Amino acid sequence: MLQLQSAFGVVALLLIAWAFSEKRSAVSIRQAIVGLIVTLVTALALIKVPLVASAFGAINEAVGVIAAASRAGTSFVFGYVGGAPLPFDVKAPGADFILAFQALPIVLVMSVLTTLLFYWRVLPPIVRGMAGLLERTLGVGGAVGLSTAANIFLGMVEAPLFIRPYLAQLTRAELFLVMTGGMAGIAGTVLVLYATLLAPLIPDAAAHFVIASVLGAPAAILVSLIMVPETSGGRTGGALDDRSDPEMQASSTMDAIVKGTAAGLELLLNIVAMLLVLVALVYLVNAMLGILPDIGGAKISLQRLLGYIMAPVCWLMGLPWSQAITAGSLMGTKTVLNELIAYVDLSKLPTDALDARSRLIMLYAMCGFANFASLGIMIGGLNTMAPTRREEINSLGLKSIVSGTLTTCLMGAIVGLLT
Repeated sequence: MLQLQSAFGVVALLLIAWAFSEKRSAVSIRQAIVGLIVTLVTALALIKVPLVASAFGAINEAVGVIAAASRAGTSFVFGYVGGAPLPFDVKAPGADFILAFQALPIVLVMSVLTTLLFYWRVLPPIVRGMAGLLERTLGVGGAVGLSTAANIFLGMVEAPLFIRPYLAQLTRAELFLVMTGGMAGIAGTVLVLYATLLAPLIPDAAAHFVIASVLGAPAAILVSLIMVPETSGGRTGGALDDRSDPEMQASSTMDAIVKGTAAGLELLLNIVAMLLVLVALVYLVNAMLGILPDIGGAKISLQRLLGYIMAPVCWLMGLPWSQAITAGSLMGTKTVLNELIAYVDLSKLPTDALDARSRLIMLYAMCGFANFASLGIMIGGLNTMAPTRREEINSLGLKSIVSGTLTTCLMGAIVGLLT
């Protein structure tokens, strides 16, 4: 029954995307059907084929090694605050875990690893292979295919750097596709962090995050071409030189390590600062809402209000209605604040708040950068890279949050359909 609910949700979410379309009559039904088939086949191959699933399952071991390596570094630098053996007994279970010193530094290690893999020419061929596959199956231009494929590994600003010379030439639909790809995925630098947070709750969490990153590419293309269909008839192709890759600017392995560390440190500090400020702002908003009369025997909070708004969307993904409001609160937190806070909240939920299937669906549904803070980062980056398209980039900003959210929710519904 829940699988049928998810199947209905897949159709409903695509209809919502069509309702937001700039030109409904220009939407290519054939291209949408092909996009949906490619997305479903990709999900089936990644999740249901035993050989592929076992291959992705091996990622958990790699994540464990990276997490252990990060813990070795934090333990050496920060001592027991960073995860070294405690010199005293813990009275409250879990009190020895300090997010800023034990979990977040993984971002530094992943940033360096990503930079090294690009400098050593390991990741670029993989990205270009994905770009060629998207171009042949979904009919998108090579440039936007490359950017969308790069979003599997990189963030919403880093990935467009691959096609910086072509940004000014993109059609409106292609530009929106680049923005949707950024909003509908997460960067590899934070993937391990999120997998570490959810590993105790969801088996093979790291593998599912990687699957979500790969699945996000065709799903983003499907949703974006419905919301902003191609009307010019042109496609921006072209092969790019390695010099357009930001990480290729390193002159040596040590230089790549230094650049990766500096980039990771900037990201880490931004994450810590944003977490501190956003949690404080949520507390202030809830304090103001707490002045209002209680409803249903409980105080009004931002999370509760967002839960009611997003609950129908979570039901469409295949969650039972009894769990939809809790899940809706997570989606609301992810959209208004960011996905890290939402994943932290998910990791802290009572075990009976969401069942195993619902937790898996929410892992996919929240696996994207579609939030207002990310919008500011993306618009700032794209405006710098393509100043001649500034007005168009700004006009597509809010729409990209909607498309990114619909894309991740579509992935959640597809996972619900298959589980």
